[in-house]
Amino acid sequence: MTILRMKTALALLLIALGGAVCGTAFAADDYQEASRLYKDGKRADALDRVNAYLAQHAKDARARFLKGVILAEQNKNTEAIAVFNELTEDYPELPEPYNNLAVLYANQGDYEKARKALEMAIRTHPSYAVAHENLGDIYATLASQAYDKALQLDSNNATARKKLALIKELVPPKPAATLAKSEPDKAAPAKPSPEAAKPAPEPSKSVAPKPAPEPPKAVPAKPAAADKAPPTADAEDSVLKMLEAWTQAWSSNDADGYLAFYAPDFQTPNSEPRAQWEQSRRERLAKPKKIHVIASSPRIKITDNNHATVTFRQSYSSDSLKTSGNKTLHLVRNAERWLIQQETIDK
Repeated sequence: MTILRMKTALALLLIALGGAVCGTAFAADDYQEASRLYKDGKRADALDRVNAYLAQHAKDARARFLKGVILAEQNKNTEAIAVFNELTEDYPELPEPYNNLAVLYANQGDYEKARKALEMAIRTHPSYAVAHENLGDIYATLASQAYDKALQLDSNNATARKKLALIKELVPPKPAATLAKSEPDKAAPAKPSPEAAKPAPEPSKSVAPKPAPEPPKAVPAKPAAADKAPPTADAEDSVLKMLEAWTQAWSSNDADGYLAFYAPDFQTPNSEPRAQWEQSRRERLAKPKKIHVIASSPRIKITDNNHATVTFRQSYSSDSLKTSGNKTLHLVRNAERWLIQQETIDK
């Protein structure tokens, strides 16, 4: 019997939902403490801290997501499913909760529910690669079960036997995986992270459902060109931290903090004067009583030591407006900070 190992999203969503966290320093410190306890492997203490935090900030999406991951790692699948289901209701534009629901459903052997959840993730974010990969695993699992059934009914069915052997050759069986550790305050490209297992700082997470095939190993990335600095974890981490702080400033109506992320040579839309653009942005940040900005599924490309791009799904909501779309930030390193040199809306 083969084991299906699917991927879940932890780090990605936690960074993407940075703007959903309460803006007070105390609240941020409180959440960071829960995050630290989680990374230290103190799941029970982290859950207690998250629950205490949620008692005061019940709608905090990032804390709710962390709670769901901890519950899944503690094999409290029913409670974890409830948390992720509520997240899909409150944040239907985010693909990650759907993906983690699919992993938990698959872990229970309910592959039809897993399939539907993954299709919702893909409908929400068509470029979410991990959901496509997990959906392929689900299809492979269902195919494997169908061929097994065919052979039970007709043991001489050579065609079914060959197809089943092909699936097992492409997706060899491996031991069941538990939640792989991921750092909850960091993000990774739309790659998820499955669940439970021993700590291994990875940008994604994987929960192993019940018997089914596992995806083939990824092909190693080609080495970077000699004249370019290879992407490093530190560089990507600093870009993700910048993205989180940028969305937090925006969501907090902090005009000064928000504008501080734009480089002196920032290319303003339609080449309007910088002062005019800044005044316009200040007015837009001051007008709404409440702003909520989410940058989900960031994909980072480190061009060289001083240039990078990050593409993500931006969801914006305020008292009077709600929009979403793909955006790319072209970044330049200024001293030790990444600043926005240009931003484009992807059509």
